Amino acid sequence: MASPGAQSRKQRLAAQRKALPDGPGVYLFRDADGTVIYVGKAKSIRKRVGNHFSNPVTRGAVEMVDVIEDIEFVLVGSETEALLVENGFIKQYQPQFNIRLRDDKSYPYIAVTTREPYPRVYITRERHKPGNRYFGPYSNAKRVRATLDLLGRLFQFRTCQGREPGRASGSPCLDYHIDRCTAPCVGYVSRQEYRDAINGVIAFLSGRYAEIEQQIEDQMVDAAAAQEYERAARERDRLQAVRSLRERQQVISDSIGSLDVIAITVDGDDANAQVFQVRDGSLTDRQSFYLTGVAGEATGRAADASADAIRAEVLEQFALRYYAGAVVPPAVLVPDGITEHDALADALAEIRGTKVDVATPQRGDRRKLLDMAMRNAELALGQERLKAERSREQRVEALTDLQQALGLDRLPVRVECYDISHLMGSETVASMVVMEGGVPAKDHYRRFVIRDLDPGVPDDFKAMNEVLRRRTAQWTRQQEKPLHEPGRDASFAALPDLLVIDGGKGQLSAGLEALLGFVERGVAVVSLAKRIEEVFVPGRSAPIVLGHDTPGLQLLQRARDEAHRFAITHHRGRRDKKLTGSVLDDLPGVGPARKKQLIQHFGSPDAVLAASREQLEATPGLPGKVARELFAHLHRSVG
Repeated sequence: MASPGAQSRKQRLAAQRKALPDGPGVYLFRDADGTVIYVGKAKSIRKRVGNHFSNPVTRGAVEMVDVIEDIEFVLVGSETEALLVENGFIKQYQPQFNIRLRDDKSYPYIAVTTREPYPRVYITRERHKPGNRYFGPYSNAKRVRATLDLLGRLFQFRTCQGREPGRASGSPCLDYHIDRCTAPCVGYVSRQEYRDAINGVIAFLSGRYAEIEQQIEDQMVDAAAAQEYERAARERDRLQAVRSLRERQQVISDSIGSLDVIAITVDGDDANAQVFQVRDGSLTDRQSFYLTGVAGEATGRAADASADAIRAEVLEQFALRYYAGAVVPPAVLVPDGITEHDALADALAEIRGTKVDVATPQRGDRRKLLDMAMRNAELALGQERLKAERSREQRVEALTDLQQALGLDRLPVRVECYDISHLMGSETVASMVVMEGGVPAKDHYRRFVIRDLDPGVPDDFKAMNEVLRRRTAQWTRQQEKPLHEPGRDASFAALPDLLVIDGGKGQLSAGLEALLGFVERGVAVVSLAKRIEEVFVPGRSAPIVLGHDTPGLQLLQRARDEAHRFAITHHRGRRDKKLTGSVLDDLPGVGPARKKQLIQHFGSPDAVLAASREQLEATPGLPGKVARELFAHLHRSVG
């Protein structure tokens, strides 16, 4: 029988669904915390939302309709407007059940800081700074770095940090002497000449290779005519570099011009998108992106929705997200079955600023290019599936091997590993890392600051005992909280199948004292000693020595190494904070960045205090006025 709360929720959602309009627009599902978990668009909001409830989708063990608490909608005037509004909401909320670029935060971009007097060009994985121009996303960071290297040789832009070029010494850096920078820091190039070079970078990244080639050739001819033979030679080398790049690119057909080909293949909840970039008739790049969350699109459609309709939704969402950072070409080719091109074409035209032709070619060079992209998408998704299946089999093998080697009653699906980190007993901390199904569950990692030790007195046994006592106490507290109560800690509420302590017999004994409650509930406890990777188990004097090539030991080593990394990162952070938390905190004109700069330059806060005015004034990046005020303040404080 449904609970009164569940009944009232169903009634409220039913009333909201009845009130939805039978018109085009965008709808949002929110959960109990008010978080947007799905954004969709439809010609009829009422019908599409109804399909979600009649054809629910499961993500993991959670059905989307089971966590919907509220339905919102926005009516719009056209499909194009709905597509753009939907994409805006998805970028804003990053909903759990929408299509997502897998690890989309890690895709690299090339940024050009166009608002700076002398712009910089660099690789980044963030795209949030206003005023910057971004190119990407790229699916291969190695190729991006190679592109930056080529751009540096062609256009000689600065690589120094900050809005203004240069360094404290006032002399050009090594880049100038190896022809990788024109030294705007010392006025060897005018601002307009430098800006022209940056415009060349933008043209290159936009795929206008023929334009760049012609400009460089004209500059070479002009330099030769003016008898500036060194400059003419540099322009000749740049021209050869551009032509060499174009020769390495596959020539499709001069008549094709500039366009992108987007191929999408879908299999279950996953998809692959291939983007072939053709510029001036040459295939300049190929990007491959993996997407997940496709099931969320399928569930919003009727049960008999075609695969082409689902693929069209995936392509629309991917294209708008991709072209938020990439250059939109004058034409985009899309696969068969995606027949309604107008909304996507209008949305891309709004991004580009001019008309964009979205089409599905049926013959000729463009058709061959589209077929090649589709074959690549199908092959890439198949290889990814095979790779995922192999990885799953390897994880199962490791867990089974570990169960047999340690004589465990059940498969160690959840493994927790603990480590202690300190420096001569100071800033002692501990880490708890979790492996679920052989994979790191980083949302479940936890850190501890040790409280019960005397300062400066190292005691790993006592520290481990404290951490595990707090772990078991947290588990008890979490059991008293309702399952979906806000603030409930899912990691502490879970009971591990295997608990691993980093250390030998001593650490195991110290931990067991605190883990009696866990042991009584069937949790296996072991320790892993680093020296020859011995595994100690309770009640057995001799350790278990696993072969170094066994999957079980390798799983334990990964957990132990991750726990060590997580603990030492926490310890270093606290130690650095304590080191820099000093008399420098309240000095005039000294914020966090300058405080770090001073300590790096002088070595310690005490050295800063002892510095002369001349030494402070010579600190790189510290203005003379601030250095003098700093010296006067320190002199008064010390005196």
